[in-house]
Amino acid sequence: MIVVVPVDPPRDGLVLSALADQSPLTDSEATSLYEAAVADICRAVASSGGDLLVNYRDAGTLPETHADGDPEAEVRALVVEALGEDAAVRFERQVGSSRSARVGNTVTHLLEQEGAQSVGVLEPTAPLVNRTEIDGAAMSLRRDDVVLGPSTGGSVYFAGFSEPIDFTDAHTPPELSTLARRGADAGLGVGFAPMLPTIRTPAGLRETIAGLEARRAAGRPSAEATAALVGKLGLRVGEDGGLERA
Repeated sequence: MIVVVPVDPPRDGLVLSALADQSPLTDSEATSLYEAAVADICRAVASSGGDLLVNYRDAGTLPETHADGDPEAEVRALVVEALGEDAAVRFERQVGSSRSARVGNTVTHLLEQEGAQSVGVLEPTAPLVNRTEIDGAAMSLRRDDVVLGPSTGGSVYFAGFSEPIDFTDAHTPPELSTLARRGADAGLGVGFAPMLPTIRTPAGLRETIAGLEARRAAGRPSAEATAALVGKLGLRVGEDGGLERA
């Protein structure tokens, strides 16, 4: 399976901007959290049986206020720092006027033009994912044509395909039901991966922090970069279930 990780250049106000608006995090701290999550996810893919393809946004797909500089260089630097210079990773720019179009173009091209057996799109904001979920999804795609990993608020952290679907506006909330319906409408078998949170929202970040704490307590730590940054920032889930800083 080719595992596509769509990555934005890590810039303040561009990545995890909603999280910064609705949580104790500043814009720069949200950017650091995004960088940590991308590092953990790329390491998980590199340790799995999948082939990592980092699908970066270039200046032409970015909002005008963030369309300066060299987005490709920033994304490459982030991934190389996480994996090392000799890592087996492929970089391709995103093409399309919307998120759904960019994801659809990538998946369809890999399946139809490059002959990939299966393609999985893994969100860069789900640091709790590990090789077990990735390899399990690849196995599931041998049975089902579409495999979806549910996440917070009806979204998905993973969407895998062995056949293309209609991606028009498919990656707008609620993604999970939309993608499942599109697969079923195309006569494809639809399966599901285990549920995992993303850090795109305060609710997802709370679930992620709780997951990190549970894994540490069980002696099975994961997402080392994200866990280290959460500890550095003093983030925790308070007694009332809200995010707070120690």
